[in-house]
Amino acid sequence: MTAPTTCHVETKAVSGRVKLLTQNPIEWEVSGGLTPYPAAVAKMEARAAKIAAGEARELIWLVEHPPLYSAGTSAKESDLVDPTRFDVFESGRGGQYTYHGPGQRVAYFMLDLKTRGRDVSCFVSGLEQVIIDTLSMRGVEAGRREGRIGVWVTREDGREEKIAAIGVRLKKWVSFHGIAINVAPDLSHFGGIIPCGISEHGVASLAALGKNADMSKVDAALREAVAKTFGPTHLI
Repeated sequence: MTAPTTCHVETKAVSGRVKLLTQNPIEWEVSGGLTPYPAAVAKMEARAAKIAAGEARELIWLVEHPPLYSAGTSAKESDLVDPTRFDVFESGRGGQYTYHGPGQRVAYFMLDLKTRGRDVSCFVSGLEQVIIDTLSMRGVEAGRREGRIGVWVTREDGREEKIAAIGVRLKKWVSFHGIAINVAPDLSHFGGIIPCGISEHGVASLAALGKNADMSKVDAALREAVAKTFGPTHLI
């Protein structure tokens, strides 16, 4: 799915525009170590069902995964260049193939879009804005590119590289899956796939750009960026 660049992310209700921000605190959870992917999906699905039923609060969950490839609903078999390199999982989220691994901050957004405008494209645009604001606070100028989902940087020589990916799924207007920001992963691991089906551009990370790749500082910036677009968070 591609978010239109004209989507307005508003911090106040404005007639005719989607309002993503609410004042109900979102639970904020950070897991240490490496979280197995199947366990993460199971937890997200269970939590999303509880949110939809009104039995749990919204949650943003930060994890790192062991090295793996994740296939979205639009994944093409030909984009899996080396299927034996790492475990491959069918994720059920939107998008194509992506890589997850140590040094990459994955943030899973379990939010109730019934209270946030019921506009999936604007929600995705909001996720992009969170990434852009997070990277800006870490000294990286990044942005959207028309026709390409995710967030991108431009090198001094003009090369465009993807620094963060987005893939979401909704059930009963509750989102799960989310974003992945390349902080300091092994970028060679992306070589087993054509990331998001785009072969003409490479991938970047904070570390590869010569920026401080302290995960805790990225997390602090991410939490601040989330508060601007989606609302306050409460650490659990």
